[in-house]
Amino acid sequence: MTGIEDAESNRSRRRPRARGAELQYVPEDYFRPLVIADVFSREAWLEIDLGCGDGSFLVAMAQRHPDRNFLGTERLLGRVRSTCWKAGVAGVTNVRLLRVESAYAAQYLLPPASVSRFYVLFPDPWPKRRHWPRRLIQPGFLESCATSLVAGGDLCIKTDDADYFAYIEKRAAECPRFTRQAWDEEVACTDFERHYVAQGRVIQSLRLIRR
Repeated sequence: MTGIEDAESNRSRRRPRARGAELQYVPEDYFRPLVIADVFSREAWLEIDLGCGDGSFLVAMAQRHPDRNFLGTERLLGRVRSTCWKAGVAGVTNVRLLRVESAYAAQYLLPPASVSRFYVLFPDPWPKRRHWPRRLIQPGFLESCATSLVAGGDLCIKTDDADYFAYIEKRAAECPRFTRQAWDEEVACTDFERHYVAQGRVIQSLRLIRR
């Protein structure tokens, strides 16, 4: 090893890991379903925030419910690291982050009957009609969520976009594996929700129960 390489190696060993970095879970194989027991060190009710953004909702819910496991999916590395940092600062140990597209996670990575609840909070509405195929809420996505949910598990959705909400309602009505119920349970607010409420926007919600 050269002197330069030796110095770089020493700096690497001295460099501290970012707080909460251990909370990011990196699968050995992205082409096989996860083994949930490998993601969390305990068995517990599992809630998944699909597209967890800055992680404020995920961390707040983990603080409220230390008896549950919380997994957040997010494709952007900066957001994953930010959420891990927030969870580390908060001292919660029941949170894990998975850097992956939410639709891919639902379809390929989550085992059947392994999830108690999904959250999809303020997904991108893709308002132009030609962009609708890019929307997360699609028949195939709903089928994947239904397969991953335990019987009686639920998919909870919020949006401030009235057109997208009407679209979601239509897709949900076409999926026979869910029944619709009122979502009256109080949960933590996302930063998006606080922002939209402050602007006076109407927040609409939908809770779908796995048959």
